[in-house]
Amino acid sequence: MKRRELLAASTALALVMAAGGEASAWSLEEAAAPYKGTTIKALFLDRPGYRAAIEILPEFEEKTGIDVTWEILPYENSRERQVLDFTGGTQEFDVILIDVVWIGEFADSGWVVPMEEFYNDPKLADPDLNLEGFFPILLESFGTWDGKVYGLPFDNYSGLLFYNKCQLEEAGFDGPPETWQQLLEEYGPELTKPEENRYAFALQSRRGETQSADSFMRMLWPFGGSLLDENFRSNLLSPESQAGLEFRQELMKYMPPGIVDYDHSEAVNALAQGRVAMITEWSAFYGTLTDPAQSKIVDCLAVAPEPKGPAGLKPALGGFSLGVSAFSDPEKQAAAWLFIQWVTSEAKARDYILAGGVSGRMKPYEDPEIKSKYLYVEPMVLSWQGGVPDFRPRFPEWPAISEIIAEWGTKMMLGEVTTEEGAKEIGTRMEAILEQAGYYSGQKKLLK
Repeated sequence: MKRRELLAASTALALVMAAGGEASAWSLEEAAAPYKGTTIKALFLDRPGYRAAIEILPEFEEKTGIDVTWEILPYENSRERQVLDFTGGTQEFDVILIDVVWIGEFADSGWVVPMEEFYNDPKLADPDLNLEGFFPILLESFGTWDGKVYGLPFDNYSGLLFYNKCQLEEAGFDGPPETWQQLLEEYGPELTKPEENRYAFALQSRRGETQSADSFMRMLWPFGGSLLDENFRSNLLSPESQAGLEFRQELMKYMPPGIVDYDHSEAVNALAQGRVAMITEWSAFYGTLTDPAQSKIVDCLAVAPEPKGPAGLKPALGGFSLGVSAFSDPEKQAAAWLFIQWVTSEAKARDYILAGGVSGRMKPYEDPEIKSKYLYVEPMVLSWQGGVPDFRPRFPEWPAISEIIAEWGTKMMLGEVTTEEGAKEIGTRMEAILEQAGYYSGQKKLLK
């Protein structure tokens, strides 16, 4: 959603709320009264942001009388479970979890309700909703498809460099690497001690979305590469894309053995236990790394932006929005909206952050206490304000393409194919999917 479209939507919302004096009279308790006793179900992940939502949830239930239940699933199973719910007609989930790369599929398929149906209803819309209060890149990337809002940003991340400043200081460094090349050439050799089971860096690379997005795609943008060109053709054989993929192969000599089996938890734990000195991970894992029960490096933890590549600072962008299932009964849809509106609101943003979540709202990060308490805030806000690239295509075909990248990206890391051979295979298979979907005949467009 462009900024002028967002402003128009916010203005329309304000006019609707002003009609009949509703703006001053609205309250969550009154809005929820018709839905008291309704039970809704959400899909959550086993990550800090969801545990934070669960922690503050009793307040919502007490105010509204709406019961919110949830099921926690691994990320790798979450899309499939929801798709089965949509296509099987089971109506299990009312609050839908939408990844940045699922929004095209979910919206085009009619599985989630456009949010305007709720925020244009003065009985349901909080006059303080303030869509403009979200970081624009988050609302556009995670919540908006083809000019319509389908979800409100909930659990949002920027890729950051988490590092053990004590290990870096012991090795003679007074700060983190500013560039990927520095990490490879200067930090890697000094911080890698295989005989002590210590390594400079861990790049989460397990086959699946972790391999395709957090490992493979992460190395394209900083080197000036990309998955697709402007005509939706593969760009993986470009010199820039190949430079990024070859760099990843070089960097592996400073990573732990078996890195292709590392998911987020393994990478975070390796840093927390002192086995690696640096990781590039999502801002949401800050709470894990500062928890003395889970981390041995609490006093040594430091956070910086991801290293720059030849193309500049191009950190990863990740996260989710919360949407309303198109298959839920009307009363459950309204109750789900009220919960989503509340948990992502500016009013609850500070409580959510203090409970361990990462809000998509701008306002709480202006709070001096929040900025001083959480080391991740300044580098994260810097990346969001600077325009993190939408480094994973958000079109409906991404899930199928992701599986191809995961397969051949893993083969590259294992040395079973060269980066050029793997890029050719990915490109051929990816273009076959896009051709069948109508991208080359002009039937479809890639929405940014």
